[in-house]
Amino acid sequence: MKPMTYRLLLRKEPEGGYTVIIPTLPGCVTYGDSLDEAIEMAREAIELYIDSLKEHEEEIPESCFL
Repeated sequence: MKPMTYRLLLRKEPEGGYTVIIPTLPGCVTYGDSLDEAIEMAREAIELYIDSLKEHEEEIPESCFL
């Protein structure tokens, strides 16, 4: 399987930390206390999301980077 790239939307939260949304994967949202942690959490969330799609034999959205 070729590497996949997904666009991340990062939002700095007023109380601290960052919320990350992966628009191509509906409902795939995570959070990190720092920018680096938020990106790492997003990688993990994407992996788990895709694993779940595979387990349920659902279509995996194509890579997307805009």
